[in-house]
Amino acid sequence: MIRYALACEAGHAFESWFRDSESFDTQQKAGFVTCPACGSAKVAKQIMAPNVARTDRDRPALPAPAETASPPVEPTPSAPVALLTEREAAFRELLRAVRRHVVETAENVGPRFAEEARRMHDGLSEFRAIYGEATLEEAMALAEEGIEALPLPSLPDEHN
Repeated sequence: MIRYALACEAGHAFESWFRDSESFDTQQKAGFVTCPACGSAKVAKQIMAPNVARTDRDRPALPAPAETASPPVEPTPSAPVALLTEREAAFRELLRAVRRHVVETAENVGPRFAEEARRMHDGLSEFRAIYGEATLEEAMALAEEGIEALPLPSLPDEHN
């Protein structure tokens, strides 16, 4: 394994581990090495001191060189992910729009989703748009009872 000090075209410094130098070159050419701050795939190696294991334990250790830290940068929420194609990015945006629409127009019933969906299906509660949480078992039971419910997908970048 090899650790490289890297920087993007905007000057954001970061580090990453690779199996070997060839792995870095291959991943960089494919656009897989991206800046964690801004998402830029224009990344270059930086000068760094090698980390050599010591065999002499009698001499005091040399102080580690101070690393230059770039100021924290807020990532932009709509920054493209390097591994997504244009079509996949458009699909994710569509999913975000669907989720946003449901959250803005439906009532969040939280963990009572299965119970409330069943009450509406049985006519015990007025029919309205709802969303909430259900376990896999609750969702399967609703389907077996003929109660239509769809999962509301969340995207990986919503949890970062």
